Amino acid sequence: MSIYVIGHKNPDTDAICSAIGYAEFLRKKGTAAEAARCGEINARTEFALQEAGLPHPKLIMDVRPTAEQICQKDVILSHDNESLLEAFNRMREKSLRSLPVVNDDNELVGMLSLLKIVDSLLPEEGGMAARKVRSCLNRVSKAVDGTVQHIVEGDEESEFVVTVGAMSADAFAERLKQFPAEKVVLVTGNRPTIQRPAIEYGVRCLIVSGSYPLDDALLSAARENGVSVIISPHDTASTTVLMKSANRVTHALLDKTIQFYGNDPIEGVRDRISHTSQALFPVLDGKDRLLGVFSKSDLLSPPLTQVVLVDHNEFSQAVGGIEQASILEVIDHHRLGGALSTKEPIRFINEPLGSTCTIVARMFRDQTIPLDPKVALCLATGLISDTLTLTSPTTTDVDREILPWLCQLAGKDLQAYSDAFFSAGSVLRIQTADEAVRGDCKEYEEGDWKLAIAQIEELGLTRFWERRQELQGALDSMRKERGLDFACLFVTDIGLHYSVLLASGNTNLCQTIDYPKLKDGVYELEGVVSRKKQLLPYLTHLFSQVHRS
Repeated sequence: MSIYVIGHKNPDTDAICSAIGYAEFLRKKGTAAEAARCGEINARTEFALQEAGLPHPKLIMDVRPTAEQICQKDVILSHDNESLLEAFNRMREKSLRSLPVVNDDNELVGMLSLLKIVDSLLPEEGGMAARKVRSCLNRVSKAVDGTVQHIVEGDEESEFVVTVGAMSADAFAERLKQFPAEKVVLVTGNRPTIQRPAIEYGVRCLIVSGSYPLDDALLSAARENGVSVIISPHDTASTTVLMKSANRVTHALLDKTIQFYGNDPIEGVRDRISHTSQALFPVLDGKDRLLGVFSKSDLLSPPLTQVVLVDHNEFSQAVGGIEQASILEVIDHHRLGGALSTKEPIRFINEPLGSTCTIVARMFRDQTIPLDPKVALCLATGLISDTLTLTSPTTTDVDREILPWLCQLAGKDLQAYSDAFFSAGSVLRIQTADEAVRGDCKEYEEGDWKLAIAQIEELGLTRFWERRQELQGALDSMRKERGLDFACLFVTDIGLHYSVLLASGNTNLCQTIDYPKLKDGVYELEGVVSRKKQLLPYLTHLFSQVHRS
């Protein structure tokens, strides 16, 4: 199973690009790794991936252990056109009590168990039910190891009545009339006095035991009357038993089957199967095709999803179910917070650099691992995005050293590519107010306070002022929905290095903000462009000074 390298919820360009870059780094080091994401890709990141010619990372919204992770993929199964005998032989060979039945498209038809096979061969009600076989003549012939002398519509499914010709000819002729001719399958030995009246009556099929073929006259009569003829190598008693095992498997499936889909979480699986006697549980994909099967014992120690977290280190920002995953590494450039904990020691790299992509790129360079130009451009874009092309106060000398190197590997002019990147998508032009405030939004916890900071970078703030009121409404709704004490939208003019802050929440906290107030709930943040290094530390300080009212 691959290790997933994944950024934070509502991923920005650095989260996506560092996941792609570090997954590539791990693969170059011989580790099976795959880049992933836990949110939609914004317009600028989409531009970056298209420019680099790279696919979207896999979308994973929850990393809790799932049914697909515990199921056995190498499945012994039966097809819906097989006989009970074929399925039973497979189960006996592998010492199985149950197996899934699928159709030609690998879609689950049902589950077959040994008990249901026995019920089919020895029905509880006995009598006439014990005589019935629902199958086709080709399947019957295969079940009795037969040789076909003549067959009519051998693949036609029907309900047959099994009759044994083991009495006098007169008694047999009277008994035969009790059943519709088109349903009768007669098993008899080399007894022409039984065979002839059966053929004249027009039974559906005549099975002759003991390897005795019909003579030419009787065979000719059988053909004229549309009677199929099968020669069995077994004696009459054995042939009759085998004949009943020709029942199609679909007529002996469990009445109710508990089944799961691949993405069903394990805890829900446990609840559903705790009181059932079903031995084996099928797991399906989204089109009801069989992925695998599992038994209750497979739930004892399910494998955990292995993840590497990039561009964050707080549980509140991480993919859903992270508490039930195995965190192998953290690669980040933010503050420590959010009560991240692991059961085992892990590699934890946290450096005060402008971008997580800087850390990943430096790993390639320092370990002299070849860096594909596509991945180099991807990492360069994450660095450009987070440092505003090396102009943000988060920028370090390492960032200034790494970015030109990446652009050279990618064959791109830094300034031209940077301009194209920031021009690629205006959030306030293409997104709804709800999408804008929930897009690049990170949640934090400070003592008893819960807050969220959403960030948008624009070329000019005209659209912000045009949409201020609807943005305020969307921000208020998100704060209430998530149970936050405070939420804000941090909108930066990339060209002027100037920001405004739209605030929602605790009255005492909002009144404590000492930046110039432009309008109700809107503050001017001259020279503030970094959520991580400037705005969050400022708000954290405010939180420490304010008491709830």
